[in-house]
Amino acid sequence: MGSTIKDFAPRGWLDAALQFLLFFLVYNGYQLVRGITDGSDAIAFANAGRIMDVEKGMGTFFEPGFQESMLEFSWVIDFANFMYMNSHFVITTGFLTWIYFFRNDHFYFVRNMFMVAMVLALGLYAAYPTAPPRLIPEEGFVDTIAVFTGLPQDSETVGLLVNKYAAVPSMHIAFALMIAVPAAALSRNQFARTWWSLYPLVVLFVIIVTGNHFWLDAAAGAAVACVAAVTARQLARVRPEHWAWREAPAGATA
Repeated sequence: MGSTIKDFAPRGWLDAALQFLLFFLVYNGYQLVRGITDGSDAIAFANAGRIMDVEKGMGTFFEPGFQESMLEFSWVIDFANFMYMNSHFVITTGFLTWIYFFRNDHFYFVRNMFMVAMVLALGLYAAYPTAPPRLIPEEGFVDTIAVFTGLPQDSETVGLLVNKYAAVPSMHIAFALMIAVPAAALSRNQFARTWWSLYPLVVLFVIIVTGNHFWLDAAAGAAVACVAAVTARQLARVRPEHWAWREAPAGATA
């Protein structure tokens, strides 16, 4: 017998549309946060200075030297630029689409993690606007995307879509962890498990080499992901039949 719409959309297209709407509404909360943080340049740079002071005090302010050591390898920078501009959306969206349609029993736990993490992040962006390293050339940082691709991230057009002071927490890291851990758990293929295990480290490399985050921003992103996972586990008690994480079927692959 041929496939039906219900076969393709596990809970029907109305549910699929609802999930899309939830992500759309929460993710586009940056517009509200942009309005709150507009004109906060001085605060954002002061906060970035505090982060650098903490790292220097800990002896871990390695980012400028590390980035400089990579600049001579154009292929590394090209890879990092491409990953920064694309992986955050393409890989994350691809995984969420895959888990919704093909591992639907696991989707709602992951969805709840993302909802919690994005709400937390929006609150932190509003409370603690922070300039990224690439906007602090006097400390030796380079905006590799602007220099190597000629596409300034802070142009007037791009600025309509991006809050340039949303550095803390790094949601590149939070998103990477929130898809990598479930994906590795669902994988039964060794290559897939290895890739997903390494993916957050690749993203960490990318955000530092491109000058978009300090390592403390990444640590904050990891903390947000952990809080989101714990919260999602608690939320699962409300609707355990729908929101709880379930063990992957024996034959599952990812």
